[in-house]
Amino acid sequence: MSLTPELDIDVRAPLDTDFLGAFADATEADRAAAAKARETVTPMLDELAEAWHNGEYPVHLVQQVAAAGLITDGVAVAGMDTLSPLAAGLVTMELSRLDGSLAAACAVQGGLALRSVVELGSEEQKAAYAQRLARGELLGAFALTEPEHGSDSVALETTARKVAGGWVIDGQKKWIGNGAAGGITLVWARDEEGQVRGFIVPQETEGYSAEPIVRKGVLRALHQSLITLDSVKVGDEALLPGANSFADTARVLEATRVNIGWSALGHATALFEGALQYTQARVQFGKPLAAQQTVQERLSQMLEAITSMQLQAAAVARLQAAGQLRGEHASMLKYHNTRAARRVAGIARDLMGGNGLLLEHGMIQHFADLEALHTYEGTETVQSLIMGRRLTGHSAFGWASAKA
Repeated sequence: MSLTPELDIDVRAPLDTDFLGAFADATEADRAAAAKARETVTPMLDELAEAWHNGEYPVHLVQQVAAAGLITDGVAVAGMDTLSPLAAGLVTMELSRLDGSLAAACAVQGGLALRSVVELGSEEQKAAYAQRLARGELLGAFALTEPEHGSDSVALETTARKVAGGWVIDGQKKWIGNGAAGGITLVWARDEEGQVRGFIVPQETEGYSAEPIVRKGVLRALHQSLITLDSVKVGDEALLPGANSFADTARVLEATRVNIGWSALGHATALFEGALQYTQARVQFGKPLAAQQTVQERLSQMLEAITSMQLQAAAVARLQAAGQLRGEHASMLKYHNTRAARRVAGIARDLMGGNGLLLEHGMIQHFADLEALHTYEGTETVQSLIMGRRLTGHSAFGWASAKA
């Protein structure tokens, strides 16, 4: 794609920026996984851009990425290769560099739905769902957030009442990716004793209804839904045996926050590399923009931010590989990387002037999609309080934390 008739460049072209060698320890297998993601998704870019513009969800593209073995986010699934933490991060980074909606859909499918089944499910549940989710044969959703409970999701009001042979679930969920896609939904609810439990709910179950949220300005090529659960009856086999408190749910969310940190890095990389190529080609006042002192300073600011993001992501991957990841580590990565990515986005958009506003160049799409990353799976404030609790030994979350 040409940026303008007079500039024959594609600002989406990768430069593989790694100024301090943050990923120098990546193995051949790690790099091969990231390369496979690039090879698989690059031919989809025009279709994804059109879907984003029209607010359509190209489910078949998510399924193609899953069929390539790229959505497991490091979760071990029988019969499939398991990505190392670094490989999983590099894949997420690459998917997000290419398209944020696709990356988010893959994170829902693998990082949330699949991980919940594998880490909290029974052997029977894993046998029934894990491979199908990992290969994209079955779409999965993760329903925790509610209309009245986003950041304070620990205070969820959806209820699960025990009845003969099963459970009856009532409540609403909001912003649920894949919630209306026709697969299964991992629903989180409080039982009659106040404990948070998880349930596998087929979306065709009577009483389950979902409608996509329209008029979004971000992640427009992924449908997120408002779900209503009206006396939804499921059998005892739907209960996740490993989900007995919000702490169990939080273990899944910790890994997802790591995924978001890598995703923010992917968006920031696309923005930086696009702006760098643009300023090298764009001539103003008789010389390339990149020859201007102020432009070089701003490019350096972006490089510094991206390098810091890379170093934190690589450090977290090492902790994961060693089995030493804690919740505050994941929170720091999400906190730092989404904040840094937003700074990069502002500079990159500004350097590209009016051209940075055009949808066909993808920069404003990355700019917008980053706003979703910054908010979901715990806002900036929530992440800072998780870190603050570790630093001080005091919880600032208030009464809701006692319900975990």
